[in-house]
Amino acid sequence: MAKLTDYTRYADAQAHFSSSGLWELFEGSRERLNIAHECIDRHADRSNPAVIVIHADGRDEILGFRDIAEDSARFAHYLASQGVVPGDRVAVMLEPSRAFYMAMFGAMKMGAIAVPLFTLFGPDGVKLRVEDCTPRLLVTSAERAPSLADAGPRVVVADDAFFAELGRFAPQFKADTAADSLAVFQYTSGTTRELPEAVKHTHRSIVTLMVAALYGTGLRPGDRFICPSSPAWGHGLWHGTLAPLALGITVGAWAGKFNPERLLAALETHAFTNISAAATHYRMMRNCGAAPRHRYALQKVSFTGEPIDSETAAFIERTFGRPACSMYGTTEIGVILVSYPGADDFAVRPGSLGKPIPGGRVEVHDAAGQSCPPGITGELKVWRRDGWIATKDLGRTDADGYFYHAGRADDVIISAGWTMSAVEIEDAILKHPEVREAAAIGVPDPLRGQVVKAFVVVGRPGDDEFRREIQDLVRQRLSHHEYPRQIAFVPELPKTPAGKINRKVLREREQTA
Repeated sequence: MAKLTDYTRYADAQAHFSSSGLWELFEGSRERLNIAHECIDRHADRSNPAVIVIHADGRDEILGFRDIAEDSARFAHYLASQGVVPGDRVAVMLEPSRAFYMAMFGAMKMGAIAVPLFTLFGPDGVKLRVEDCTPRLLVTSAERAPSLADAGPRVVVADDAFFAELGRFAPQFKADTAADSLAVFQYTSGTTRELPEAVKHTHRSIVTLMVAALYGTGLRPGDRFICPSSPAWGHGLWHGTLAPLALGITVGAWAGKFNPERLLAALETHAFTNISAAATHYRMMRNCGAAPRHRYALQKVSFTGEPIDSETAAFIERTFGRPACSMYGTTEIGVILVSYPGADDFAVRPGSLGKPIPGGRVEVHDAAGQSCPPGITGELKVWRRDGWIATKDLGRTDADGYFYHAGRADDVIISAGWTMSAVEIEDAILKHPEVREAAAIGVPDPLRGQVVKAFVVVGRPGDDEFRREIQDLVRQRLSHHEYPRQIAFVPELPKTPAGKINRKVLREREQTA
């Protein structure tokens, strides 16, 4: 009998998708299921690597499914020996590595709740999160351990000595958890001063996640998949790690400070066929100039996190021979709009977020909660169970049912009665060949209420002539009223830990100034 993974076409996704079809991809049942078993243990006899860690320093670390299965089993036994019981939290503050996968899967295997933490968090960021989730242990590296001594939980250093200690535990551990038991606490990439509530995922989440895997990143058995996003965040953990491993797919992970030239070389070395990355990653690949030096085997290319500008989208198609497929959603609501990478009957439209996932309902609503006709901007909303849930993002549709992003609700700029999209203005600015990054916000103006101010990272000294070039370009691409009346040339733009441009920080800086 055919499985959902046997279909690749858009028409088949609409015709054959079902919730029961998702469960057929797993060994567990609706009552008993464990993420570690589904992602690792049941694939222990596979010959393909489970994870290829691309380290920024030039090393490649290759881990097999059996390697991770045995390491995580020993760690599960270790946790039990330390008095950790199912439901306790275990924080993991590590880059992708043998230790990271040992700790994450070991915690979930024994029924504890894994809490991945971004390795670049400072003491305040860590303290807020551990006070919120109260983990029994915090697993980290020898380099980070000293700064975490006062964080609260007992710190465990996952070094060679620790692995030697684990050798006394059995390399098998039978995972047995209820499908509805909590498995992961995921914090979004908000500021450390405004800690978002942890999104709490059950073991069952691995099943619903496969909708995004099949249709957002186009995962299919036999792929060689890479995602350079940190597994501390939803994209890197759920879409970049757990989903492909659950299908027995080799995963490429990134460890250390991101280097686009190193990533491009790794795409060739390891013949990855499927990549999903943040828009920022692709922009950095474009700007580094190293892309023409390598050959690529990529068949599917997707992005998420924020809209991708048209120049970078053109670079992707020119370089990899495949269109950039959007995957849109949030940590809280999941993926709801996709571009079906790998589907030869789905036309990817430039700038589009794609169409709803199979069986999904997404609409654009006006302020009164009514559905907007094509071409009219409103708020993107998704139907869940018995009502519409707001995404806090603006968007519109076209006549053929494709969705387009118009920015966060608080990214709209209203000047002299005109409503303008920061996303569209940024896209126009990025068409200048010497602009590397751009962000647009509204700043107070006594006459117009607000005017557009652009913050631009450029490849030459910024001066008045350069400002006029950018302003003229935006006037030509958009309209005469949408150009940035103020332009600041900056060495870099503030970003969230997940790599998205943080316009909120720019607005706060302007208010302070």
